Amino acid sequence: MQWGGRVHFLLAIVRRIVEVQELPSVFVTLLAWGLIEVIRYPHYALNCVGSSLSLVTYLRYTAFILLYPMGLAGEMWLMYQALPLIKTKNLYAYFFAGLPITYYNFVKVLLACYPFMWLKLYLHLFKQRKAKLGKQHKKKRN
Repeated sequence: MQWGGRVHFLLAIVRRIVEVQELPSVFVTLLAWGLIEVIRYPHYALNCVGSSLSLVTYLRYTAFILLYPMGLAGEMWLMYQALPLIKTKNLYAYFFAGLPITYYNFVKVLLACYPFMWLKLYLHLFKQRKAKLGKQHKKKRN
């Protein structure tokens, strides 16, 4: 779901609508995504070589608390800003021609559903955080 959201954001909207490419919402989203990845991949790399740093592990399972809502806000902000352009340009009309919905209406529905879909992922990250950091906290106590 996360991968699909990012691909839609980048390829379907940012790449196709030049007018939105320099909006602050794109910067906010890419900043959040970038910071998440800068933390996540060193954590994965260290685990692959059988090592871990407690600071990197802590950041991996804590930074999302701020960065995921920041990314969500940026993605939704951009989709909202793009709506008038999507409607004016009749974006993806060829793809939606045989369907009872336009891309414009699809994005409106997506905006309404986005927080609920995102919440499922966000709550899952809290479960992972509890599982990983809870174990470390218990080990330190013993």
